[in-house]
Amino acid sequence: MLKKILGATLIVGATVAATGVLAQAPTTGAPAPTPATAAPVQTTTKATSTDPYYYDRAGPWYGNVLVRLRVVNIDPDASNNATAGGAIPEDSISIDNRWAAELDISYFFTPNFALELVLTYPQKHDVSITSGPLEGSIGSIKQLPPSLYAQWHFPFANGFKPYVGAGITYFWITSNDLIDGVNIRTSNWGWGLQAGVDYALNRNWYLNADVKKIWVDTKVTDSLGLGVDARLEVDPWVYGVGVGYRF
Repeated sequence: MLKKILGATLIVGATVAATGVLAQAPTTGAPAPTPATAAPVQTTTKATSTDPYYYDRAGPWYGNVLVRLRVVNIDPDASNNATAGGAIPEDSISIDNRWAAELDISYFFTPNFALELVLTYPQKHDVSITSGPLEGSIGSIKQLPPSLYAQWHFPFANGFKPYVGAGITYFWITSNDLIDGVNIRTSNWGWGLQAGVDYALNRNWYLNADVKKIWVDTKVTDSLGLGVDARLEVDPWVYGVGVGYRF
């Protein structure tokens, strides 16, 4: 009986000792993973509707269309070659300048690249000859110059957004009201360069200043037997100021 009690006591003691050793023994497997640290929350600043630089930060999906209404001065820088017989001496044709309203529609394919369509109504210009047998006023013409420009717009700087452009124009003679026998009827394609700046009043409204130089020529002929066959280079400067709306 005593042997049974002693045996049971030894078994219990050995079990308790083994349990303590296992509890204190270092683990041989991979260390337990530490709790994951939550990723910091990133915040972004979203442009507001009153931010004049909204478009550049918001991306090309907003404000792709910019419509401008300008008042422009069309100032021809005319020159011509001399005609046979001296009826029209060299550089003697003068075309007066003209104020006009101009509608421009730009479509932005990216924040920087746009195409601009320039539209107006037929412009009347008085034409005169400054020397030679036909010296004096010889009447007037009307011309319509629709144009298309590819533009590169630079990033905003303190509300100002400058741009440059290059494109084509069609010099369309819509009316010829010159003295009998003299004609300027040849419509022709030309090309031009452009520079300007927009100033953002807010997200939608802009002020604009713009200048263009256009190179285009036409022909001056006669039906009086004077031998008039002159190449007339009109080559106007176009200066404009206006207001624009972007949406």
